[in-house]
Amino acid sequence: MNFFRNFFSFKQELAMDLGTANTIILQHGEIVVNEPSYVALERLSGKTLAVGMKAKLMGGKTPPQIQVERPLRDGVIADFNACEQMIRGLINMVNPGHRLFSPQMRMVIGVPSGSTNVDLRSVRDSAERAGGREVLLIYEPMAAAIGCGIDVNAPDGNMIVDIGGGTTEIAVISLGDIVTQNSINVAGDELTNDIQQYMSRQHNIKVDERMAESIKINVGSALTDLGEDEPDDYVVHGPNKITSLPMEVPVCYQEIAHCLDRSIAHIEQAIINALEATPPGLYADIVHNGIYLTGGGAMLRGLARRLEDKINIKFIVAEDPLLCVAKGTGIALENVENFTCLMK
Repeated sequence: MNFFRNFFSFKQELAMDLGTANTIILQHGEIVVNEPSYVALERLSGKTLAVGMKAKLMGGKTPPQIQVERPLRDGVIADFNACEQMIRGLINMVNPGHRLFSPQMRMVIGVPSGSTNVDLRSVRDSAERAGGREVLLIYEPMAAAIGCGIDVNAPDGNMIVDIGGGTTEIAVISLGDIVTQNSINVAGDELTNDIQQYMSRQHNIKVDERMAESIKINVGSALTDLGEDEPDDYVVHGPNKITSLPMEVPVCYQEIAHCLDRSIAHIEQAIINALEATPPGLYADIVHNGIYLTGGGAMLRGLARRLEDKINIKFIVAEDPLLCVAKGTGIALENVENFTCLMK
């Protein structure tokens, strides 16, 4: 029955968290696509060979005639054509059998709060060329707040810190709009890059992006003392950067905490800067309500405790932090009339 309903439906509604690291698509409030933001293209023809996880797994292993792209960098589109092909391929995952008709598609897409008008136009154009007929945009920290369950239309101040792949988005929200915001290009990708450089400098071992990401997941930490929550050492395999002979290096969370310290300090300062620009009445609300952490970076061990100790305000890691923006875009899509923050 669902097949026939979808097959003969000429209007489709999709919510999308178009992230630097991952893209999530919701339909009817349910996640239908959750894939890495990668696309594999044939160099000469531009033909799309794979998107999502299939494309990511091809990275570093392709012959010269195939290129694997991450279309988004630092939260914005770096390659317009690749982004369009990726969006098109991910949308096709939603209804792979739906080929005879082109549905009229309404889309709500989360975008960084620091996006320029050119960036917003690029996202909208990519979505329209991929099949969107009505494309609405929402800033990611606003979507994250909605996804956290915060009543963003209330006359109450709430601060969101959304640490994604390419950007950390910080926003104070009240009465359905962003009052103050700060966006920096220090986020998950930068932390991964810190680990790559540290492993090369400290251990003379070459690790690629995927291995550095595994190190971050397994022993990444914002603190050098996690107490009973400390993870076991993680063994890294790779070639010696000088001799190219195989190496095996055990890595502990304390040394990763040291190598991430500078980048996390940048995030701390960005939060402090946003607080300094916050009106006193809303500041008082934030002290009372706490600051919400969302995005993949919110899952870094000890981060909430480190920020709380530094800023002296309670930090709350949202439930399912990776999905907050996506859930928020889905709620906004289903209640377009209730959110004046949606941009046409």
